[in-house]
Amino acid sequence: MSEQTAFRIHQDDQGHRAGVERIATPTPREGEVLLRVSHSSVNYKDALAGAGRGKVIKRFPITGGIDAAGQVEQSRHPCWKAGDAVIATGFGMAFDHDGGYAETLCVPGDWLAKMPDGLDPRQAMILGTAGFTAALAVHRLLVNGQHPGLGPILVTGASGGVGCLAIAILAQLGFEVVGVSGKADLHDWLTQLGASRLIGRDELPGGDRPLEKAIWGGAVDNVGGPMLARITRTVVTYGNIASIGLAGGSDLETTVMPFILRGISLLGCHSVEIPFPLRAELWRHLASDWRPADLDSLVSDEIDLNALPATFDRMLAGETHGRILVRPG
Repeated sequence: MSEQTAFRIHQDDQGHRAGVERIATPTPREGEVLLRVSHSSVNYKDALAGAGRGKVIKRFPITGGIDAAGQVEQSRHPCWKAGDAVIATGFGMAFDHDGGYAETLCVPGDWLAKMPDGLDPRQAMILGTAGFTAALAVHRLLVNGQHPGLGPILVTGASGGVGCLAIAILAQLGFEVVGVSGKADLHDWLTQLGASRLIGRDELPGGDRPLEKAIWGGAVDNVGGPMLARITRTVVTYGNIASIGLAGGSDLETTVMPFILRGISLLGCHSVEIPFPLRAELWRHLASDWRPADLDSLVSDEIDLNALPATFDRMLAGETHGRILVRPG
């Protein structure tokens, strides 16, 4: 039986532990595909899982990594054949099914997306779940009538993976984008990505009244909690907020006033189990008209599996930015 290197996460009587191990290379069953993983990435959810913080894993032990891109080695699924370039994100990866932090990944073929023209595996993982989620947010905004004429789009958590990609995509589509970030040293970088201006977390306008002065045409919110509540009070009539994250808390204390007096919409973004037609459409956009002009400028680090624990700690401490690529090989 062949073996491979993988980053495994355990939770048992000995507590939480995680690290690089040698495990058996999986064999695909009916309906499954085995791919050779070229690249993966580090997302906030990966950091929580790898550091043993947050209940983001259903079964142990498990191979981490909610992202993977590579080439099919073996296929027992009618849609895929050896040599196909594919992308795997979401579904049960690193939750109740082994993920992409390994030399190979075996998943149901229905979880895969074809690598679109214009992207290779490395570029696809610069985007990864973060880019896919940002694309879903943009899609939901546009379908619900968002347009540049409504005013500037606010993007919170601007220096994170989803935030910086949302800025780049929205700027590419002609929106004026205002980023919210507590990292003043990254403001020049975010401006280069497309932000027209940056404000600090403590500079967000508005108060605690049910309705405040309408400022933002819409928003992509990665923070949640009190910040999201404040944004609901400052969005213009028929503007939209795409809700993505909860770094600032999961509670939302607001009133119905913005929704019934200004008609704003709060749009939830769940990128884990997107139906295949929309999944393919979003990846095609990311490879073409929504593609950031300079993908490499989004990358802050490229690491191997051994560097994952230290990277998780830095991410959870707020010491990372942009996208971190992983080379499982």
